[in-house]
Amino acid sequence: MHIGEVSLLTNDVKRLADFYKQLLGVDNKSNDDVHQTILSEETMLTVYNDGTAKNNRNQNMCLAFTVEDIEEEYRRLLNLGVKVIEKPTKRPWGATNMSFYDPDGNIVYFRSFS
Repeated sequence: MHIGEVSLLTNDVKRLADFYKQLLGVDNKSNDDVHQTILSEETMLTVYNDGTAKNNRNQNMCLAFTVEDIEEEYRRLLNLGVKVIEKPTKRPWGATNMSFYDPDGNIVYFRSFS
């Protein structure tokens, strides 16, 4: 068994999907305002509006992406105007992590193991 999909529920699919397309360097050829698949590898990342209002206080989840060069990604995110929570910081377990908010207030981590 494996996780087949992570879906971000939102009131504004285009805005959030555009953020993740820019963040991940993905062009999914979609401008749908109800459902967009951003990544479609082993675990899919989708952005979806299920028709219910969201409060954008997603306090019990986060997304983590492994990157090659976290310092380069940090500079790129600053240029995109992303609200950074924590700058790249070396962790005791060997990873270097940074965190930031997506447009709906979800916490996103970039991590590097190099």
